[in-house]
Amino acid sequence: MQINFYKYQGTGNDFIMIDNRQDVFSKNNTKLVESLCDRRFGIGADGLILLENDNSTDFKMVYYNSDGNQSSMCGNGGRCLVAFAKSLGIIENKATFIATDGLHHATISDDGIVSLQMKDVDEVRIEDDYVFLDTGSPHHVQLVEDLEHFKVKEKGAAIRYGELYGKAGSNVNFVSQKSADTFSLRTYERGVEDETLSCGTGATAVAIAMKALGKTESNKVNLNVEGGKLEVSFTPTEGKYVDVFLKGPATFVFEGNISV
Repeated sequence: MQINFYKYQGTGNDFIMIDNRQDVFSKNNTKLVESLCDRRFGIGADGLILLENDNSTDFKMVYYNSDGNQSSMCGNGGRCLVAFAKSLGIIENKATFIATDGLHHATISDDGIVSLQMKDVDEVRIEDDYVFLDTGSPHHVQLVEDLEHFKVKEKGAAIRYGELYGKAGSNVNFVSQKSADTFSLRTYERGVEDETLSCGTGATAVAIAMKALGKTESNKVNLNVEGGKLEVSFTPTEGKYVDVFLKGPATFVFEGNISV
């Protein structure tokens, strides 16, 4: 079988995009997804995303981690999917789509900057040395010193597989502050089981966590990730965070066909 695919990246977080509006992709074949995402024997990506028809929105997002399993929301993947939908002529500069965590709205500029509305955050759990919150995916956020030389994969895996989060695990973000409204972060992603160059739900989690900790007074936070820069804005209200937007570039890389 021949599969036509498109490769997109958002600040280095890369995805295989497949137009599945005709329902031709084998959605339960985890081995196929895993093999396509393999960086040595496949196309190579942090995840695979299917664009599908939806009766009430512009399209549906079905997201798989690189381990082949369907997963929780992916912010950078959602932004890239909006760019993909525009390239297919499904949308122009605005989109509404459904994902595993619910309804999303987005806009895309002519130069490929996508602003994606994320889910509201109802609870931020502040512990002695970390913060936990769910931004569509679960995230552990921890301030560290010397982020540049921090052993993200080793330390992240220990937290992800430790007793703290049980079998389900959590994504793990390590953070350092650069200015009043700017933070750098590195993320260990479950499902990829490694550090990625960027994580959209992770950047969103870090921005809100830093606000909750009083590390910033701003409601618009700049995030330096390994693959570039993202911006997260939000409105705090009664202990919750609403109108949450993740903003950054979504870039087409290449198109191809692969025999499976």
